[in-house]
Amino acid sequence: MIDSKVVVYTSRDCVHCESVITKLSEWNIDFEERNISDNREYFKELQKQKVYGTPATFVDGEKVLGFQERKLKRILGIPYEAKQFN
Repeated sequence: MIDSKVVVYTSRDCVHCESVITKLSEWNIDFEERNISDNREYFKELQKQKVYGTPATFVDGEKVLGFQERKLKRILGIPYEAKQFN
């Protein structure tokens, strides 16, 4: 599902937003970033989805709130490797 339409709503000084953007870039996923701090219309779009915080990522319309690496990988079809604890 790498050809998915990915839209990430972000805001200024949002550490979790930066984490989402960084991971998507590392995974070579094309995405559109919509910063609600810079564009009021993006904020209104987010409110219509009943979302009031960032980051909010939409993958082909499926919503991922916050930075949820495992869920993003699942939706995008990227294999998830569990970390081993010693």
